Amino acid sequence: MKPEDREESLDKKLNIHTVGRDDAFEDDHHFPYEPTPYAVLELLADSEWIGEENLLLDYGCGKGRASFYLTSATGCRSIGIDFNEGVVAAAEQNRTDYRGDRSRIAFLCEGAERYEVPEDADRFYFFNPFSEKVLQSVIGKILESWYRRPRHLLLMFYYPSDGYIAALMNVEELDFLDEIDCSELFPGDRRERILCFEVDDAY
Repeated sequence: MKPEDREESLDKKLNIHTVGRDDAFEDDHHFPYEPTPYAVLELLADSEWIGEENLLLDYGCGKGRASFYLTSATGCRSIGIDFNEGVVAAAEQNRTDYRGDRSRIAFLCEGAERYEVPEDADRFYFFNPFSEKVLQSVIGKILESWYRRPRHLLLMFYYPSDGYIAALMNVEELDFLDEIDCSELFPGDRRERILCFEVDDAY
């Protein structure tokens, strides 16, 4: 099966519509909507980094593919956050149509840098949704939540840029944990990986 056919097939299985790119609201700090390939999400689900006891925040969630797939595959709860009203409306429609437990998924239209991180959120997913400046603000919000309630956190970054990696390496509380190599899915691109950073449950 061709990769594009597989994307359509898995959308159909979940009864959602997430295929395609949307750059209508791109600016200097917010990047276009482009869904994570299902093959990458499958590797992430198989990593055992996410389970049914976890609450995942999907930053730059777009139409919600990562939330729907990872909730379906791992049993986690998920909150998708995006500043784009149009794609959040599409995510809400997908939630209505979704063949699964929609009570475990929510979407919010809000700027990530302003979003107050719930104290039970412990998994965080990023596919280059915004600039490094916004990323730094978001990491600050995550750490504020952690200081209020220390817990073990995992932050997962698909297709990270050099700028993202440099910014993350400069955060004292973050430790590099591991990576998932996705290069066999898309050969010839060194960015094809998921990097995982952790914050310990004590300070």
